[in-house]
Amino acid sequence: MEVLRPGSTPIDLDTWFAKNCDPGIMGFLVEELGLTPDELALEHDIWRTFTARETPHFYPGFLEALAAYKAEGGRVAVVSHSESHVIEAHYRAADGGHGPMPDLVFGWELGSDRRKPSPYPVIETVRRLGLEPRDVLVVDDLKPGVVMAQAAGVDAAAAGWAHDIPSIRAFMTNSCVAYFATVPDFAEFILH
Repeated sequence: MEVLRPGSTPIDLDTWFAKNCDPGIMGFLVEELGLTPDELALEHDIWRTFTARETPHFYPGFLEALAAYKAEGGRVAVVSHSESHVIEAHYRAADGGHGPMPDLVFGWELGSDRRKPSPYPVIETVRRLGLEPRDVLVVDDLKPGVVMAQAAGVDAAAAGWAHDIPSIRAFMTNSCVAYFATVPDFAEFILH
């Protein structure tokens, strides 16, 4: 915001999560902040620069859960608002390069008609991995992932360990088949 809206008061982290939940990142940037196409391009460049230099840590136990799930034959697809090469780099860098890699990654570069909340990533996951919709569970922390799952006709579960914002928790609890308050809750569900 220092570059795009200098002088404006930045929102706090909980509000950032709430805005990403509803109306979603593009709704927030375009409808609420009024970013122009040129400003959106600049915001994307700022985001790309940040994600190129910063590698976030995975939540403790998350990679171990994915590794155990994959060892049992599970398949993992990641659908992100970051670019796919960035997500792949983060997974490669995790756990000293020994962590599990996703089978598929769908990123921002797909364009607005193919990124979440579009059902495209889920439909493609089902097709490419030879799955049945009943065998797919979308795990996300916000509404766009749930909308994507519902539009594709698959179940959604909430990654509640990412934040604890009452309005988001209420939406996710009411919209999902499961709410995982912790990573161990998630691990127990996918491994049993």
